[in-house]
Amino acid sequence: MALGSLLLAIVPTYDRIGFAAPVIATIARLLQGLSTGGEFAAAISFLGETAPSDKRGLHGSFLFFGTGIGLMCASGIVWLLNGSLSHDQMIAYGWRIPFVIGAISGIFAWWLRQHVAETAIFEEARADGKRTMGSVRELFTKHRKPVFTLFGIGICGTFAFYLFGVYVPVYAIQRTGASSSIAYAAGSFALAIYTLVHPFFGMLSDRVGRRPQMLVFAGFYTLFLYPVVLSVQPTFWSIAGIEIFGLVLYALFSSVIPAVLSELFETEIRTVGIGLPINLVIAAFGGTTPFLMTWLQSIHHDNYFLIYVSVGSFITLVTIWRMKETNGCSLID
Repeated sequence: MALGSLLLAIVPTYDRIGFAAPVIATIARLLQGLSTGGEFAAAISFLGETAPSDKRGLHGSFLFFGTGIGLMCASGIVWLLNGSLSHDQMIAYGWRIPFVIGAISGIFAWWLRQHVAETAIFEEARADGKRTMGSVRELFTKHRKPVFTLFGIGICGTFAFYLFGVYVPVYAIQRTGASSSIAYAAGSFALAIYTLVHPFFGMLSDRVGRRPQMLVFAGFYTLFLYPVVLSVQPTFWSIAGIEIFGLVLYALFSSVIPAVLSELFETEIRTVGIGLPINLVIAAFGGTTPFLMTWLQSIHHDNYFLIYVSVGSFITLVTIWRMKETNGCSLID
């Protein structure tokens, strides 16, 4: 991740090195994406294995809580740069500054990883002579049920992130003529609320279980997402209200998904079992979402995307309904 950020920070412009510039930038973005996918699975496994069984939801909720803090910091840095630099300065060098900050933060991340011990569950499995790294073949032959469960529950979660993190402000600007400053301010306000509710929803899941929260999330998306998003008006509170609707419901899901995923797989297959399927879901549904949204907007049928998301939400709803409650289960094989 840090290497990708560093490459973006220092890559020469097209005027200086020609076609090599976009090639290097693409490689850097691929490095960022691949490292994010690997980190996600490892972080979930670590949080799940270090948390007490009765507080796994709370501990796991800090994964997306931290993500929200990072997104708000990134938005704050961009806001500060836009307010401090002219348009020409941003084009010339200002856009590189966030990537420099990201590259420097990688030094701290590397130091932190050097001083974090393996989890007790992992060490116990290794001491018992068990394999601590499962194979892809084993994943799809012996663990098909949790893999397909992950596929099903991941669809709506992936859509929710792109829909309310990216799509709604742009949709409000293009559909209603809302100013970009109002739309993005409303999005930032909703993002702050989304971030702050995570620990509370994590604690709630330790009391009532994971399934009830995820059922509310998928059920409300299936039934109400389409009319709610279409009701957007070019005002701060209209856009913020729709964003809060989507993001708080998404928080019901994202606050518990780290605990759920760690509870689905055994120790020796956990990181592979989480990492490969969830990245396939993100690639299939998240990776194609920006293209699909842009294409549907170009032919003036952007409401079809909302129908598409609603269908995906229904698939997630059925998957959650059929899965067993995992709250409180032991992670020790």
